[in-house]
Amino acid sequence: MAKISKLELSEIIEELEEYKGRATELVTVYIPEGQNIYTVSDQLEAEKSTAKNIKSTTTRKNVGNALDKITRQLKEYKKTPENGLAIFCGNISQIEGQEDLRIWDVEPPLPLNTRMYRCDKEFILDPLKEMLEVSEVFGLLVMDRKEATMGLLKGKNIEVLQKMTSGIPSKIRAGGQSSQRFHRITEGLTKEFYKRIADEMKNLFFNMPKLKGILVGGPIPTKDEFLDGDYLLTPLRVKVIGKLDLGDSSESGLGELVEKAQDILSDHERTLEKKEVERLFQSLGKDPEKTVLGEEKVKRALELGSVDTLFLSEKVPKSKIKELTKIAEDMSSDIRLISTEITEGEQFFNIGGIGAILRFKIS
Repeated sequence: MAKISKLELSEIIEELEEYKGRATELVTVYIPEGQNIYTVSDQLEAEKSTAKNIKSTTTRKNVGNALDKITRQLKEYKKTPENGLAIFCGNISQIEGQEDLRIWDVEPPLPLNTRMYRCDKEFILDPLKEMLEVSEVFGLLVMDRKEATMGLLKGKNIEVLQKMTSGIPSKIRAGGQSSQRFHRITEGLTKEFYKRIADEMKNLFFNMPKLKGILVGGPIPTKDEFLDGDYLLTPLRVKVIGKLDLGDSSESGLGELVEKAQDILSDHERTLEKKEVERLFQSLGKDPEKTVLGEEKVKRALELGSVDTLFLSEKVPKSKIKELTKIAEDMSSDIRLISTEITEGEQFFNIGGIGAILRFKIS
């Protein structure tokens, strides 16, 4: 089974949302990337014994049948797929007393980090829905002179990547140290701490292709000293899209940083989208032979392998988006879905909402 595209995932989610169980009889299983699939299969076999304790005869039967079908399906896999595996199974018949036992096994387009087994009246879809929101990630740093915490913002999820402490003493110890000498020592330790933070940010973020920006939070002097000093590599420094005043440099500070940066993140996303549409319009004006608009012309260019970047308005019918996206993926073309929340996006939709910049001109 090949991993699916985000568009295909969206369609599967829409379908699964329609099904409701009469009781907690719809089974959801999430197997994260790297998880041993045989271990999961053994655990589900054990769950069959637990299911026998369900009081309702119908629910007990439906859950048992779903678990049987899932464990049989897992035997088709030699190992967990690269991005993990999501399985949904249950009796979806809306007629009481009739059985329509169905199963879906999905390798998502992005790595699955959730581990779950749950029986409910509906399938649990939030982990997959979040993947539709994650087209980019943002690096996070909260820091003061004592500690620093780094993380990633993926959609709505914050992942903690690293925690560090400086080891700088908070008070002058007895022993005759002058305040000036103590100040020199702490300043030296602070600079070393900043260098360690910068080195760790390089390790975590430098080669991250989906990194769209970095947010930094901390007390007013500390974060400014770090960002204004010659610590961060230039490619990372230019990715800093916001710095915010915070007093919390721990893991919980990452959440506070994201909360305070909502306007920055929204503006950044709209700015990037605006630049993409402007790139299409500029290409149309400067190099019209390598720019096409309209479904027919774009589809022909895609089939010829000429399209470098495909532009689609989110208001275009899903059937057309699916068809053109599939061809673009087969031809290794970049794809840009453009919303109408920005003026340029509305203008693009008004001229058809389908366009492309070409690798080479076609006759």
